[in-house]
Amino acid sequence: MDWSDLLTALALLMVIEGLLPSIHPGGLRRAFLQAAQLPDGVLRGVGLFTLLAGALLLWWVRG
Repeated sequence: MDWSDLLTALALLMVIEGLLPSIHPGGLRRAFLQAAQLPDGVLRGVGLFTLLAGALLLWWVRG
């Protein structure tokens, strides 16, 4: 892996992160308000699941 791979991943992250706020800002705001009401354990579980799914996908793709 070199710097271009890291910068490509960062650019893709920025594109994906910017999609929902630019397409449907009201829905994103409502989702954030609902997420703020969830217990810490649920948010932690969702974060852990996402982290593991991303790591497994990266391992599978980059092998």
